[in-house]
Amino acid sequence: MAALNDEQVMLRDMAREWADNESPVTAYRKLRDAAVADGFGADAWREQGAMGWAGIVVPEEYGGSGFGWLSLGLVLEQLGRTLSASPLAATASATAAIVLSDNADAKGAWLPKIASGEVIATLAVDEGPRHDPAAIATKVDGGKLSGTKAFVAEGDSAGLFVVAAADGLYLVDGADAGLSRSSRNMADARSHAEVTFKDAAAVKLGGTDLTAAACDRAAAAVMAEALGLATAAFEQTNDYLKVRVQFGQTLSSFQALQHRMAKMFTELELMRSVVEGAMEAIDRAGDAIDRPDVAQAVSLTKAVGGDTLKLVSREMVQLHGGIGMTDEHDAGFYLKRAAVLDAMWGNAAQHRERFADLNNF
Repeated sequence: MAALNDEQVMLRDMAREWADNESPVTAYRKLRDAAVADGFGADAWREQGAMGWAGIVVPEEYGGSGFGWLSLGLVLEQLGRTLSASPLAATASATAAIVLSDNADAKGAWLPKIASGEVIATLAVDEGPRHDPAAIATKVDGGKLSGTKAFVAEGDSAGLFVVAAADGLYLVDGADAGLSRSSRNMADARSHAEVTFKDAAAVKLGGTDLTAAACDRAAAAVMAEALGLATAAFEQTNDYLKVRVQFGQTLSSFQALQHRMAKMFTELELMRSVVEGAMEAIDRAGDAIDRPDVAQAVSLTKAVGGDTLKLVSREMVQLHGGIGMTDEHDAGFYLKRAAVLDAMWGNAAQHRERFADLNNF
C-alpha cells in the first residue's frame, strides 16, 4: 500500500465522504432511469470542479493543484465505490496529453478551463471494437483532421477532444463545425459516443510517443476507478453473507464460501498494490513520455486488476443468489460497469501480452 501524505489522506477522506453522501449508488440508478443525455449529473460535476478535483493533475501555474496521479487515483477509487457517474477520469486522461506536450499555447488556452471544471475533455483514440492505438486511420491535412472514433468516453458532452491521428495527438474544439457525435448505448448506461471528424480544425500536441503515454495514463485512471468498484463489491458481498441465513446458519459460516471470500480478499490486495504502483510510476516519470517503467506498471495493473475486477463483480452476483440477478439489486450495476472498465484501453488479456513483450518474455 502506498504511503500517503497528510494532504492525500484528507483528499481521500473528503472524496469518500462526498461519494457516500452526495453520489451514492441510488444517484446512479436515478441517472440511468432518467436516461440523462450526458451520462452524468451536471450539478455533481460542478461540485467536483469547485472542490478542485478536475485540476488534480493540472500544474499550479495553470490553475490546478498539481497533486499528481496517486492523488487522482485516490479520488477515482472513492467515486468507483459508489459507481458515481463523473467525467473526471476521461478529463484527466486528456489533460495528461496536454500537460506532457510541448505546446505552450494549448496549455495556456485549455488547462485553466479544465482545472476549474468549466471544460470537460476526453481522449479519442480507438476506431474499432478493441483498443488498438496502432490501427489509426484518422489523418490530418493542412491542419484539418478527418476520421471516426468508435467509442469515446464522455463523447456526448466533451468540450475538448484530444484525438489520435496516424502521426500523433491533436486538439479539436468540441464546438467545431466539422465534428459530429452519435451516442452509444452501453451496458453500464454511461456516456460513450461515436465521434466523426470531417475537416475539423486541429492543433498538434505531439507524436505517436505522446499517444502511447496518454493511453497509459488513461488506463491507469480506469483501473483506479475499478479498484473502488471491486472493493465495494467485495464489502457488500461480505456483509450480505454475514446476515443471510440458510439451513439455520449464516452463509458466512460455510467453509466453501469462506474460501471464495478469502481468495477475493487476497486478489484485491494485489490489485491495490499494482494500481497504486502504476500511479506512483506515473508521478515519478514527471514530464517524460517514453518511460518503460510506466508502460510496464500500467500493463501489469490492467492484467492483474482486470482479472480481479471480473472475479469480484461476478462473485457478487453469484453469492447474492437470485436477488443478485434482479435489476432491483445493485449487483448488476457493478457487473456491467466492471465489464466496460475491463475493455477500456485494452483488456486484461491484451495487457498480459503487452507486458510480456515489454519484458522480452
